[in-house]
Amino acid sequence: MRYAVRALRQGRELVSLAIDAGDEADAAAQTRRRGLVPLSVSGERTLGRLRRTGAKTFDVVLFSQELLALLQAGINIVEAIETLLEKEHRDDSRQVLERINRMLGEGKPLSVALASQPEHFTPLYVATVRASERTSDLDQGLTRYVAYAKQINEIRARLISASIYPALLIGAGGLVVLFLLGYVVPRFAKIYSDLGERLPAMSRILLYWGQLVEQWGTLLLLGAALAGVGLWRALASPVLRQRLIDRIWSLPAVGLRLRLYELTRFYRTLGMLLRGGIPVATAIDMVVDLLRPGYRENLVAAVAQIREGLPISSALLANNLTTPVAVRMLRVGERGGQMGEMMERIAGFYDEELERWVERFTRIFEPVLMAVIGLVIGIVVVLMYLPIFELAGNLR
Repeated sequence: MRYAVRALRQGRELVSLAIDAGDEADAAAQTRRRGLVPLSVSGERTLGRLRRTGAKTFDVVLFSQELLALLQAGINIVEAIETLLEKEHRDDSRQVLERINRMLGEGKPLSVALASQPEHFTPLYVATVRASERTSDLDQGLTRYVAYAKQINEIRARLISASIYPALLIGAGGLVVLFLLGYVVPRFAKIYSDLGERLPAMSRILLYWGQLVEQWGTLLLLGAALAGVGLWRALASPVLRQRLIDRIWSLPAVGLRLRLYELTRFYRTLGMLLRGGIPVATAIDMVVDLLRPGYRENLVAAVAQIREGLPISSALLANNLTTPVAVRMLRVGERGGQMGEMMERIAGFYDEELERWVERFTRIFEPVLMAVIGLVIGIVVVLMYLPIFELAGNLR
């Protein structure tokens, strides 16, 4: 669930955040990890989320791409921000750029200017810029972040595109079934009302439903609407939603792939930070929010072991945060001193595996789903016309 958090920075500056968390305690803990003091935590309302979704927001990836192009053209950072400010026409984006430009004019680094607006720039992005400033290769840091963002967006887009067709099938099939049960069956119930016991048993049950809809249709519609609202509110509850997520994770095949997807995102983000020169323990602390609550405790324990001198591969393996393939690749990276590159290779390896699994799953699931929907619609139609077939047979 998404929570609205009001917090203090450095004991005096009031900031507002929007954080995805399992519950209020988790949201407060994430706020403290950002170096802030939480004052209030509240769940965002659905209407507020819809309003924010429709509103224009600051596009960090686009900002990074444009800033990178200007820096590679030889323009310094102050002039680059001023250029972006001059060409920007949207008020919300201009406000963000004006704050950055003002703080740069005061002599503050870009990372500090970005960190002052946590509602737009995540700690991950700020840390990437800060590490690049230390090594004077901001363009390289921005290049790594843009590549990282594109990879994450591509994975998300593939998963969404794979789910569109099944969702359309379910929606269309559901509408057809509702049309049959809510409109066609009641009409047939009037026609068959005089046949009584001469109807087949299953047809009588179906036609009883038609009579019920005919007599109490308004109340049934109202009850369905109330049930839908109740289900929506239940899914909005953090506790019930977490239980549903845990139930999905407990499914053997699906849970394994979800874990793999989460670890892939974790490795890719961690690899980008390590390539940017951020220490291992610090980088892991920054990406802890990418893991579900059950794995965060494991990651905290792994960080403690790494700080005690245990190799990364051994610490992650001991806390169930790796796979047999990944742990071997991590050991190779430790011997060669290229942990960042190796973690990104691990993420790429499992990206391909997940893509193959999604493709196989959709190839199997879509025909099965079509068959099930067709079977349900066919059964309803046959039960409606079965009495006609039997009557025709009796007339011979």
